[in-house]
Amino acid sequence: MTALFAACAAVLVLSAIGVVVSRHPVHSVVGLIVNFAALAVLFLTLSAEFLAMIQIIIYAGAILVLFLFVIALLTVGSDPIERTANKLPEQAGQAVIAGLVALGFIAWGIQADWTPAAAKAAPDLGTVGTFGVQLLTTHVFAFEATGFVLLVAIIGVVMMAGRRETGARS
Repeated sequence: MTALFAACAAVLVLSAIGVVVSRHPVHSVVGLIVNFAALAVLFLTLSAEFLAMIQIIIYAGAILVLFLFVIALLTVGSDPIERTANKLPEQAGQAVIAGLVALGFIAWGIQADWTPAAAKAAPDLGTVGTFGVQLLTTHVFAFEATGFVLLVAIIGVVMMAGRRETGARS
């Protein structure tokens, strides 16, 4: 089980890098599908079957289809991408600093003195009942805020696609 967990973690990291590095948006979405599938398997290794199925149904199914529609709306009739100056050398220092800070947090987390009680998982971890209670009581604001952000993103894409169309006619 540990080998499967490590393999899924490696696939997660590699597919996330592929999402960011890819120059073609559809290839990024395919990398994101692989990422979501590996995350679902990771949830299965942690005995969180409900979260694994939700990961596949909602994220790999609905959200990625939404991303593909957004890409299709934004690229229809668009001109080729204009090349600008390379800004990566300017951002390299900031990226290195952020990476070192992240590595520091990881090292601190590894060396922290964790109590045995905190390491034990609850016996009903990952069940539908526990997840539903936590989602609709403790985390209801985050749940509703996420829905609102997705709604705003969809409205923004529709508005952007509509503006581009009207600008082309006049």
